[in-house]
Amino acid sequence: MNKIRGLDKKFVIYEANRLLCSVGGVLLYAIGVNLFIVPQGLYTGGIMGLCQVIRTVLAEYMGLSFHNFDIAGLIYYVVNIPLFVVAIKKLGRIFFAKTIICVTAMSFFLFIVYIPSVPIMDDTLASGLIGGILCGAGIGLCLKMGSSDGGTDILGVLLIRWKKDFSVGKVTLIVNVVLYLICLFLFDVQTVIYSLIYAAVTSFAVDKVYSQNINVEVNIITKNACEEMEQEIFTKLERGITKWKALGAYTDNNAEVLYMVISKYEIGRLKYIIRKYDPNAFVVINEGVNVSGNFLKKL
Repeated sequence: MNKIRGLDKKFVIYEANRLLCSVGGVLLYAIGVNLFIVPQGLYTGGIMGLCQVIRTVLAEYMGLSFHNFDIAGLIYYVVNIPLFVVAIKKLGRIFFAKTIICVTAMSFFLFIVYIPSVPIMDDTLASGLIGGILCGAGIGLCLKMGSSDGGTDILGVLLIRWKKDFSVGKVTLIVNVVLYLICLFLFDVQTVIYSLIYAAVTSFAVDKVYSQNINVEVNIITKNACEEMEQEIFTKLERGITKWKALGAYTDNNAEVLYMVISKYEIGRLKYIIRKYDPNAFVVINEGVNVSGNFLKKL
């Protein structure tokens, strides 16, 4: 019992460290937006970009004053509430809890990070590039740590569960098309062009930090396979396992081979579970496999 409690404590510490990194990624995103994007009058992509447009309409077209505070983060939080209500039963408990924390942290950081009245850099293009790198790295780090900043990520997962050929990328593309058409109508072509450059750089940075579409196949050869390990994989990763008996040609000892296909970012958690039950397990990982059939897409 003490051993199990100790292992649970280690898992809590492991997830807590990942959550801290996710919050750090959210802070990096807020710095990129408030220091480099907002002062230049540019608009980020996704749901956040739509929230920035709403903020601009309220401030400039409806004459509402917010005393030099950017309320886009607050609007973003309000918009995510119905998504959370719908998604609460569709997402894993740990992922859902971490996402709520990250969205809350993002709204808080966007509110407190100072927005310069004069852009830090005179060059709009340079600001967009630097802001895109910072924001993309922040989002990528958040996703890599098994969290999400909400918005199109949550919407994408919900649509994937409804229709398998959807993806987070497709949802983001649709939202961005709507967003920049609105920007083209309300603002000028130059604003749209620079915002598109920012969005492209952000996507590139996200892909460099976090490869959400890379699937891997995992072969686990273990002599200590047990139902507890399999159940933990089922519950914490929500992944299926195919297994068969094996025989070591050199040792002539019995073993089991567990076969899985998972997303690349799930490797760390899978290794943690395996080492928890069998530190000597032999794990073989192959990247970039093509999967068709009943495979659950995740963030």
